[in-house]
Amino acid sequence: MADDVDLTTAERLVALWDHLGIATAHVATQIPADIAGLASEHGDRLMGIVLCTPTRLDATPFTTLADRILMVSGDSGPTVGATTRAVERLAGAERVVLAGYDAPGWADVAADRSDELAALMTGFLDRAGARAAMPGTLCTGTARQGVHGGITWRIDGTGPVLVLLPFFLAPSQWAPILPRLAARFTVVTLGGPHLGGVAALEDRARAPSYRAMFGTLIDTMAPSPDAAILDVGCGSGALDRLLAGRRGASHRITAVDTNPFLLREAEALAAAEGLDGRIRFVEGSAEALPFDDGTFTGAYSVTVLEECDADLALAEMMRVVRPGGRVGVIVRAIDMPQWWNLAVPDAIRRKIDTPPQSVGPRGVADASLYRRMRQAGLRDLVCFPTLVTLDRPAGPIWRYREDHVLSLLSSDETKAWSVLRDAAAGERLLFMAHPMHCAVGTRP
Repeated sequence: MADDVDLTTAERLVALWDHLGIATAHVATQIPADIAGLASEHGDRLMGIVLCTPTRLDATPFTTLADRILMVSGDSGPTVGATTRAVERLAGAERVVLAGYDAPGWADVAADRSDELAALMTGFLDRAGARAAMPGTLCTGTARQGVHGGITWRIDGTGPVLVLLPFFLAPSQWAPILPRLAARFTVVTLGGPHLGGVAALEDRARAPSYRAMFGTLIDTMAPSPDAAILDVGCGSGALDRLLAGRRGASHRITAVDTNPFLLREAEALAAAEGLDGRIRFVEGSAEALPFDDGTFTGAYSVTVLEECDADLALAEMMRVVRPGGRVGVIVRAIDMPQWWNLAVPDAIRRKIDTPPQSVGPRGVADASLYRRMRQAGLRDLVCFPTLVTLDRPAGPIWRYREDHVLSLLSSDETKAWSVLRDAAAGERLLFMAHPMHCAVGTRP
C-alpha cells in the first residue's frame, strides 16, 4: 500500500488493521483525534479504549462506545477539564484521576506513573476483553515490525491485541510499561509521520503562514550560506528540513532535542528526503546544551521555551552562539486572543477566544519574551508578533486545536458550532488564526 498523502488517519489505521489481520483490538492513545474516525466509522473493530491524559478531547465521535472507554487524568492541569467535561457526555465511561499529578501535553506519564498506569490499563482492558464477543488476535506469521501506509509498527508479547498510538511529546512514550503490557497482550506500537505529536508538528510546518513566519525568523537572523546553525528543540525536524532545502543554502544544521522518540522520527524523515547528511541530530536539553561556548553562528528555538526554564534556555543559546551571532525565538502567545473565522454567539466566543494555557511553571508564552531576551544580553532586538493561520480542517494540527474548543462546548453549542463550521467550509472561508511572539537578537 502506497503512503498516499490524501488518506485519512482512520483509513490508514483500518488498512494497517487489515494488513496485520486484526479483526478487533484494544487501543490506547493520548490524542483522541487520532482514533476519532476509527471510533465513529469502525467502532465494531475496537474493544477497550484508553484515553491516557488527553489535554484536548471531543467526546462526540465516542458516544456510541462510551462503555468501552477509560479516561486517565491528572488532578491538575488541562487533562482535568478535558476529561471531566467528556465523562459528562459519555455515559458509562470510566475516569481515573492520578493523585498529585499534573499532565501537560509534554507529560511523560508512562515514566512518571509506571506501576499505577500499567495496573489501571491491564485491569480495565482485561474487563473489556471479557465483554468482547471476539478477542483481537493477529494472523499467524505476522511480521514483528514493518511499515504500512506510512505507519510504522513493532509487535511485542502475546495475547489479545493492544494497539498503542504515540503520545504527543512524551520522551519515553510507552516504553516504561511495555514489558508489563506485553506480558498480557500482543502489543502493537505505532509511529511515523501520520500519528501523534509528529503528525501535528509536520502538519503545522506545511501551513503557508507558519512557513512564512519561520522564513521571517531566518531572514532576520540572516545566516551566511555556510553558517553553523543550531535548532534548540527540533521536534520532528520539520523546520530543519525547510532550512536545509532553502535555495543556495549549505548551512551546517545541528538539531537538538531532549526527546529520543522525536529524534528517531526526525532522523527517519530527514533520511526519507535525502537530507540526513545535511542535518545532525543530537540528544540534549535546552537548559544544558551539550556544546562548547561559541560553537554556532546562530541558534533558533520554535515553541519550546514554553515548556522549559526559558531564562536558562536563553542563557544557554547565548553561550553556544559566537559574538555577533543571532538568536531567534518563537513561542505561543497565551496573552493574545485566538480567532476562529466563524460568526459564533457571544457565549461561545467567550469560551474559545482564549488560547489553551499551555505553559510550564518556568516557561514563557507571553510578551515577557522580549524583556527576557533583552535581560539575557541580546541586543538589536527585532520583535514581530505574528498570527499563524490554519485552514485544513482535516489536518492533525487543526484537529488538535478544534478538539480543545469542542471540549469546552455544551451539546447544544457543539451543534451550533458544527452548523457554522459547515457553512464556512462551504464558502471556503473556514480558518482559524492563533498568535505567536517572535523575536531575533544579536549576541554582543
